[in-house]
Amino acid sequence: MTVHALNNEEVRLLREELEMLMSERQKLLQVVGAAAVLVANLDSDTLPQDQDTIDAAELLAESLNGLSEESLRDALEAVRAEFDPDAQREVAN
Repeated sequence: MTVHALNNEEVRLLREELEMLMSERQKLLQVVGAAAVLVANLDSDTLPQDQDTIDAAELLAESLNGLSEESLRDALEAVRAEFDPDAQREVAN
C-alpha cells in the first residue's frame, strides 16, 4: 500500500468516525432538549415527594443548568422548542 493510499484510507476512516459522532450528537441533543422541555413544564408542587424522585429531578436540573447557553439552544432546536431565558433562570432556582 502506498503512502497516498494509506492517507486516503485514514481520511475515509476519520470521515466515517466524524459522521458517527455527529449522528450521536444529534441524538443526544434530542434527549437533552426533551429533558429541558420536561423540566420547564414540571410543577414541582405536583411531583411525588419520595426522595428518589426528588434526587432524580435535582440531578436532571443541575445537569441542564451545567450546559452552556449555546448547547441548550442547540438541544431545544433539536426538538423544535423555543429557548426562554427566564425559564432557564427558574430551573436554576
